[in-house]
Amino acid sequence: MDSPADMMAAVTGSMLERTGRTLDEWVALVAAADLDPLDRKAVRGWLRDAHGVKQNSQWAIADAAARAAGWVEPTLAEYVDSQYNGRKAILRPVYDRIAVLALALGEDVRAEGRSTYVPFVRGRQFAAVQALTSRVDLGLRFTEPPPTDRLTAGGPGQATHKVSLTGTDEVDGEVEALLRAAYEQNA
Repeated sequence: MDSPADMMAAVTGSMLERTGRTLDEWVALVAAADLDPLDRKAVRGWLRDAHGVKQNSQWAIADAAARAAGWVEPTLAEYVDSQYNGRKAILRPVYDRIAVLALALGEDVRAEGRSTYVPFVRGRQFAAVQALTSRVDLGLRFTEPPPTDRLTAGGPGQATHKVSLTGTDEVDGEVEALLRAAYEQNA
């Protein structure tokens, strides 16, 4: 299983071939542009619109430009803490329960930090947990969704379906079985 760092290394290693510039040349170009290098969304848009850079390269360049400007990626704990603060703090036990279940599915499972959700990955992302104002959405990626009324279309990350939860009592055996099914379908 490739880690995000392995995937980023592969993209940056082929940057010159893919874009005509090295990663360092792109970072210098971003720094010279009238852009805030910490606004990675704006940098990605500029790379796409002004230079025709494809998506994976946009992400790599924007990340490198932000890091060069002093940005340090938060830890997983910092991402989770930022998602479950203020009014959403009451939802943290729901996330914690799902995280315990997801990580217990196998030694090949890892949680990754994102600004608005936490994905759970093995060969590919199989689940994602997102705190909304009054609920937590557990996104699940299925090739064959199990038959249940609890699943609705969509969800965070790469989810095909989701289960909306408001309390730990809703993280029951059925939710655990859905989580396991998503894990098994995404080796």
